[in-house]
Amino acid sequence: MQEKSKCVVLLSGGVDSATCLAIARAQGFETYALSFDYQQRHRIEIEAASRVARSQGVSGHMILDLPLGNIGGSALTDELEVPKDCSPEDMSSRIPVTYVPARNTIFLSFALAWAEVLEASDIFIGVNVLDYSGYPDCRPEYIEAFQRMANLATRITVEGKAFITIHTPLIRLTKSEIILRGVELGVDYGLTHSCYDPDPRGAACGRCDSCILRRNGFRQAGVDDPTVYAMR
Repeated sequence: MQEKSKCVVLLSGGVDSATCLAIARAQGFETYALSFDYQQRHRIEIEAASRVARSQGVSGHMILDLPLGNIGGSALTDELEVPKDCSPEDMSSRIPVTYVPARNTIFLSFALAWAEVLEASDIFIGVNVLDYSGYPDCRPEYIEAFQRMANLATRITVEGKAFITIHTPLIRLTKSEIILRGVELGVDYGLTHSCYDPDPRGAACGRCDSCILRRNGFRQAGVDDPTVYAMR
């Protein structure tokens, strides 16, 4: 029996990363999930990531502590107000205050390090250029640049033993298309969490950018949204 190729999947516990993990599994990879406690206000997503990892039978799930709250500069890691009730058009016209400085660069760097140790040539990340909140580190040109850097920066690539590929299977899908793909692959979205500003019970606010994109995605997909919202 041929041994599966290993991959590292960045797993936040939201819709996109859960779907991305399922796609990696469907492509025949042995999956290793990587999540981060970066002092985000919605730390509840780490619990969601653990649930998703267990449900999809990953071979390993690592949760790393990163003190990005010490740096701040984002409504997710600092005492800044999370924007509410924005239209999707407004979301894509600006870089919002929920942008965490260099987050995907930091996350992908840790994923690259773990991949090298695992002797894995593939990294999956659920970035999206259509239904996203204007983040610069979700664009195809950013991913292409990081992949070029990764293949210059690691021993396994310099020695010619591997070529690192950054997989972005969701990058040109709408949120509804992502959800439909996940349903097709058996993803349980009731295990996921998307809200940037949940209440103390963990209920989603229903009004932040992430909640709005999630709600619209489920509605457009014609799929029931299992999220518990603090207000409908």
